[in-house]
Amino acid sequence: MFSQEDIEMYINTYAIPWGINIVMAIVIFIVGRIVVSLLLSIFRRVMAKSKYDEMLINFVESILSAVLMLFVIVASLDQLQVDTTSLVAIVGAAGLAIGLSLQDSLKNFAAGVMLLVFKPFTKGNYVQAAGTEGTVQNIGIFTTTMTSLDNKEIIIPNGKIYSDNIVNFSAKDTRRCDMTFGIGYDDDLLKAKRILRELVDAEERILKEPECLIGVAELGDSSVNFTVRPWVKASDNLPVRLAFTEAVKLRFDEEGISIPYPQMDVHFFKEADNTEKKD
Repeated sequence: MFSQEDIEMYINTYAIPWGINIVMAIVIFIVGRIVVSLLLSIFRRVMAKSKYDEMLINFVESILSAVLMLFVIVASLDQLQVDTTSLVAIVGAAGLAIGLSLQDSLKNFAAGVMLLVFKPFTKGNYVQAAGTEGTVQNIGIFTTTMTSLDNKEIIIPNGKIYSDNIVNFSAKDTRRCDMTFGIGYDDDLLKAKRILRELVDAEERILKEPECLIGVAELGDSSVNFTVRPWVKASDNLPVRLAFTEAVKLRFDEEGISIPYPQMDVHFFKEADNTEKKD
């Protein structure tokens, strides 16, 4: 049996110090959680005022929460005199192994963060990226979803988008609508130019400023090519292009101006036979 002295020694040597350490570890953990919650709350308010994407805020908040809580847990274990060096080494090795196995995913994640932070395009924009075009429906952490003009859903890894050129057709309120029309070499050039000007003035969706450029762009193999470059609202680009092309065809037919198709003239020459006949 233990003597009174043994019990007192056990209490003073083990029970009280361990009890204090356990209480302090619990206090560190509770206080640490409160501090982490306060820091995350401040972070969310600051990010919300900066008008960052909600998905980005949630994702970064979850990462910060995990990292900060890891520090709190390590501090609590250290108070219990647990050797945390091996724990940190294990976590680091696991992180490295996961990173190597998920290189492509991490690349897409990094690109997704960049897209959400710098916002080269937003939801609803019509863009050209990674070799495809469409209206942006959702910008995720790993992928971006678009809808094509024929209503196909296109899902593109963010890494491909951010590593390639991005053309945002919706970034500006106005766009220049470049069109080319050819007439025959025998047609009246000045008359065709006047008709194109009249059609531009008649189209209400074409903006008056900047002024529409109309001129001869090329003397082609089979036609004299006019370039017509009106400015329109970005949303009117395709409708104006379709309507104006139809109007030009109808008006040229009405005015007797031809729209030639590629052709080739072949000329045959009969070579005279100058060979002297021998007796």
